[in-house]
Amino acid sequence: MKATAVAHPIQGLVKYHGMRDHERRFPYHDSISVCTAPSRTVTTVAFDPDLDADQLVVEGSQLEGSDADRVCKVIDAVRDQTDLAETPIRFESESNFPTNVGLGSSSSGMAAAAVATAGAADAGLDLAELSGIARLGSASAARSVTGGFSVLPGGDDDVTCRSYRLESPLEDELRIVAAVVEAYKETGDAHREAPLSHMFDARLAHVHDQLAAVRRGLRAGDFELVFERAEADSLSLAATTMTGPDGWIYWQPATLSIFERVRELRDSGIPAYFSTDTGATVYVNTTEAASETVADELRELPVDDVQIWEVGPPAHLDDDRELF
Repeated sequence: MKATAVAHPIQGLVKYHGMRDHERRFPYHDSISVCTAPSRTVTTVAFDPDLDADQLVVEGSQLEGSDADRVCKVIDAVRDQTDLAETPIRFESESNFPTNVGLGSSSSGMAAAAVATAGAADAGLDLAELSGIARLGSASAARSVTGGFSVLPGGDDDVTCRSYRLESPLEDELRIVAAVVEAYKETGDAHREAPLSHMFDARLAHVHDQLAAVRRGLRAGDFELVFERAEADSLSLAATTMTGPDGWIYWQPATLSIFERVRELRDSGIPAYFSTDTGATVYVNTTEAASETVADELRELPVDDVQIWEVGPPAHLDDDRELF
């Protein structure tokens, strides 16, 4: 009754911001993302009736507070579909990339939690069902479950708010150059106050056109269309976040220097488009042929690390990587 799962974090291309239901994590509108690899979270779960209570360990430390509550929501949603509702678990999780810096660690973390728990319970759940469960911990995790380019509909319930894969010829061509700026951030409060920004209604008015354009571009393999829109969506998201009551500003001087260098590269004919989620770290979407050039340019800037990633697969079981 033990299983290990691997899940890859997501980069939001058209991002959700704010939730209609914070308890069930139903976003206001659809969202589209791409999984990144080999960045990953590995999670091992074992049901153990000899334990007095759940043991939750992430990066070697006992998980507590709201983070533990979110993981327990995912675990309990799986347990409720089995005869193991009263059986404690041992849970350990590790990621091979920095967390809480804008690289989507909650997406891979909650996705791996759902898949590993379901595997240990032999629950027999498919990716669609697992995406609905992972969403309870993080809406982005639903798309981490299904991998590749994925869509999470806004949805009204646990069936209509499940992620699905959107096939695209861009999967093989895309490279994501991650320029890591290690400025710690939290996103929960920003999501809660998003609707209070005077920019929120304006974002809702145009985001559906963004979604339609990115879907169209992904299906057609139109690199420029997809990532030009992803860059614009990052600016729209930041405008909404920065104009909420608390004026959240995630970007750092290094973030802005990356933006400037990316636009210089693009002006010189290199396909490169920046993208950020809620954090200071920047994704630069480019092609395989241009990826080393882009990475070398970014390494000249005051960033903490630069890595070249590609499109990641769905979350999956992999007992060769078990943590205990």
